[in-house]
Amino acid sequence: MAQIEVKVPQLSESVAEATLLSWHKKVGEAVSRDENLIDIETDKVVLELPAPAAGVIVQIIKNDGSTVVAGEVIAIIDTEASAGASTGQVSAAPAPAAEAAPAAPAAAAATGSKGDVAMPAAAKILADNNLTAADATGTGRDGRVTKGDALAAVANKPAVAAPAPLAAQAPKAALPQVAAPSVNLGDRPEERVPMSRLRARIAERLLQSQSTNAILTTFNEVNMAPVMEMRNKYKDKFEKEHGVKLGFMSFFVKAAVAALKKYPILNASVDGNDIIYHGYFDIGIAVGSPRGLVVPILRNADQMSIADIEKKIGEFGQKAKDGKLTLEDLTGGTFSISNGGVFGSMLSTPIINPPQSAILGVHATKDRAVVENGQIVIRPMNYLAMSYDHRIIDGREAVLGLVAMKDALEDPARLLLDL
Repeated sequence: MAQIEVKVPQLSESVAEATLLSWHKKVGEAVSRDENLIDIETDKVVLELPAPAAGVIVQIIKNDGSTVVAGEVIAIIDTEASAGASTGQVSAAPAPAAEAAPAAPAAAAATGSKGDVAMPAAAKILADNNLTAADATGTGRDGRVTKGDALAAVANKPAVAAPAPLAAQAPKAALPQVAAPSVNLGDRPEERVPMSRLRARIAERLLQSQSTNAILTTFNEVNMAPVMEMRNKYKDKFEKEHGVKLGFMSFFVKAAVAALKKYPILNASVDGNDIIYHGYFDIGIAVGSPRGLVVPILRNADQMSIADIEKKIGEFGQKAKDGKLTLEDLTGGTFSISNGGVFGSMLSTPIINPPQSAILGVHATKDRAVVENGQIVIRPMNYLAMSYDHRIIDGREAVLGLVAMKDALEDPARLLLDL
C-alpha cells in the first residue's frame, strides 16, 4: 500500500500559522490529483490545498477548525486504493498475510476484538454510529467489513435508551471543539462567535498602526465635474475598445501617483530610524470581501494606463468576492486608497496601512452648494482625506500633496500631460 502525506503548503514569511476551514473530502473517498481537498485560512487569504496524488483518503489527521503550520501533515492518501464508482466502496491491494494490523489508522479504529478489519468508508460509518468492526459481519475479501456490511450493522443496531440531556453528552472525539454561540432565547438574544483569522489580523494591524504611527489627517474638497464630463463623454467608446467600464478609481490612482512623484516622502516608509524612499509606485486598493477588508496591490501603477488600472481593479474585486486573492496580490504596497464613497460615506479619517506612511480616503460625490467667483453654484463635490505619519511627513508636504491630487482631478488633462 503506497501512502502519501498531505502537508500544509509553505506560507509567507509573515504568516506563522493557519486555520483549516472545511474538508471537501471524507475518509474513504477517492480524490484526483490537484483536486482541492481543503480550504486553509491565513490572516491574509484563503488557500486551496490540492491533492498531491490520486487515490483514496485513508486518514484525516487534522479536522476542521484546527490550527496548523507550514509542512504539517494533515491527511494520508493511499495511491493504490480506489473507490467504487457506484457504491463508494473502497478497495485496496491486499495486505501481506503476515500483517495482522490494518494498514490505515482509520481501519485500526474499527478493528474489533475478533480481529475483523473494516474498509475506510465502512470504518467511518461504524465510528459515527458508535460501532466497531466486531458488530458487523464482514463479507469482503478475508472477512473485511465493507460499506454495505457497515450499513447493515447500523440498520440492525439495537434500540438504546433515550439520550441524556445535551449538557451531559460528551462531544465526539473526531470532531473539532468549536465553541457554541451563546444565545439567549428571550427577547434579548446574544450570539458569541470567534473572530476569523483575517478579522483578528485586521484588528492587530489597526492597533499596530495607531500605536506606532503619529497619525494626522488633512482634508480637502474636489470638484468632480471635469472627471465626470470626461467619463460621460468617453465611457461608451472606452468600454467598447477595452472591454471594461470606465470608473472613477483609475482617476484617483493617477492623481495619487502624480502627487507622490512631486512629494516622494508620501510614498516612503519608516524602518527603525531610517526612512526608505521607494522608487516605484505600488498602490494598494482597499476592497471589501465576504471575509473582511483586503488591500490588493496595483504594482508599478505609474506605468499602467487607465484601462490597465480599471481591468486590474475589476479583477481584484472578483477575486476578493470568490476568495481567490493570493498572497502575492496582497503583499507590499507603498501607498493606499480607501473608497468609502461606494458605501455612501461623506467623510472619514482612514488609518494608515503599515509599513506605509500615508493613505488617501475617497468619499461619496454629492451635489453641493459652493461659491465660485462670488456666486453660489451647484457642483458635484467629493471630500478627500489623507492620513499621514507625522513622524516623517510634515504638514506642508501632506497638505500640498493633497492639493496636487485635487488639482489633477479638477483638470484631468494634467494627468495625460504629466503636469
